[in-house]
Amino acid sequence: MLCKLNSLGLHGVTGYLVAAECDLSGGLPNFDIVGLPDAAVREARERVRAAVKNCGFTFPVSRITVNLAPADRKKAGTVYDLPILVGILCAGGQLPAPPADAAFVGELSLSGEVRPVAGMLPMALAARAAGLRTLFVPADSAPEATLAGGMTVYPVEDVQALTAHLRGERPLPPAPVWRPEPENGDAPDFADVKGQEQVKRCLEIAAAGGHNLAMVGPPGSGKSMLARRLPSILPDMTRREALEATAVHSVMGLTGRERPMLTLRPFRAPHHTISAMGMAGGGAPAPRPGEISLAHNGVLFLDELPEFHKDVLEALRQPLEDGRVQISRASGTEVFPSRFMLVCAMNPCKCGWYGHPSGRCRCSPGEVEKYLGKLSGPLLDRIDLYVEVPPLEYEALSRKSAGESSAEIKRRVDAARRRQTERFGPDGPDCNARMGPAELERCCALDGDCRAVMKGAYERMGLTARSYDRILRVARTIADLEGSPGIRVHHLAEAIQYRESGYLRR
Repeated sequence: MLCKLNSLGLHGVTGYLVAAECDLSGGLPNFDIVGLPDAAVREARERVRAAVKNCGFTFPVSRITVNLAPADRKKAGTVYDLPILVGILCAGGQLPAPPADAAFVGELSLSGEVRPVAGMLPMALAARAAGLRTLFVPADSAPEATLAGGMTVYPVEDVQALTAHLRGERPLPPAPVWRPEPENGDAPDFADVKGQEQVKRCLEIAAAGGHNLAMVGPPGSGKSMLARRLPSILPDMTRREALEATAVHSVMGLTGRERPMLTLRPFRAPHHTISAMGMAGGGAPAPRPGEISLAHNGVLFLDELPEFHKDVLEALRQPLEDGRVQISRASGTEVFPSRFMLVCAMNPCKCGWYGHPSGRCRCSPGEVEKYLGKLSGPLLDRIDLYVEVPPLEYEALSRKSAGESSAEIKRRVDAARRRQTERFGPDGPDCNARMGPAELERCCALDGDCRAVMKGAYERMGLTARSYDRILRVARTIADLEGSPGIRVHHLAEAIQYRESGYLRR
């Protein structure tokens, strides 16, 4: 007998429909799985065989063939355990045929428990796009599956509960749609930061416009402390942004029953020993997302920037421009989303004390040049804002009064983002940093005085066409923070002063 039912698979960070065809025929007992299965899929034979017997069913003594279609696409992971078991039992007459608009996903234990799987959200989105109405998924993955909407999601704890539901004996209660709870407010706050008002201003501009930022200063001046407080002033994610970011984290197994969806923008801070593959993505047999994709719609923080390997830093160049990264391997090509804010922190030299009033730096000019020479011009040209973080004075450090809170800064950032949304519309860029040529021409027009200032800066600083556009975007953000309809001279002057660090001009 033949039974056909629906399942789901993953291709990169997107899901697709898989048809699981189970056939029982005469001949010597055998159990084959075809359709380009990987080792984990082939091992489903033993998990399914044990689960069938341990749950009180009879495992068919016949020739069993399971085909996972489309057969020309590699099948990976343990998501097909549950559909294979249901297909075998239905083909053998031990269960009624499931609904045609239902899909099954889940990993089995030998006792019949259904374990969670990675990538549930993109698979659920693919099921909704394919017109399916019902999903049977592991109980721990059910909250994530409900985020796709438009379907009835049944949480399955074990095989006995599923079979009782399919027989109509004990119907499973559908999983309620998961709703995020209010955050507890334990995130680091800018009120804890003493002094460094200029750096805070730069971070506010970066948050308001989605701009890339680099901080340069000696050790202990607060660069990492300030960077880790940036998420507290970023605008809240829209539902679309949250689903995009969650899909990447889901594929990497970073979501769970208690936290099925990201409610705060991602903040990724990889160590400087990371490889180019770990940063951009890759691996075998199928490429997987890297840190730049895990930071999608959030922040990628690179502390001690010159300590990263050169090939790792150069891998950032294309994603910073395109908002996506394409990984090409012999097994195929994957495209992962990677629209993120790049925030960098670095010391001015190897020992960190170049230019410090104490004079403790012992680096020679050649050593300083070698240290900073790891940073290529094309990469630095893609950073919008440079700010020097000076050593903190004793008076500022000993001051008892708290600084401005993140909530107060975030109100100004949110107001600036609302102005950008109104200006660009629902189909335009989501922030100033992603304006294209048409938006730049329409929204960043300069009057005569501004053009004179810009011309002087362009010639004196040796700017490129890319840095010229980035100055305009930053100036537009500064004007939005002020509520100005157009770019004025003081907006442009402030944007120009953030263009380059004195340390990096040597």
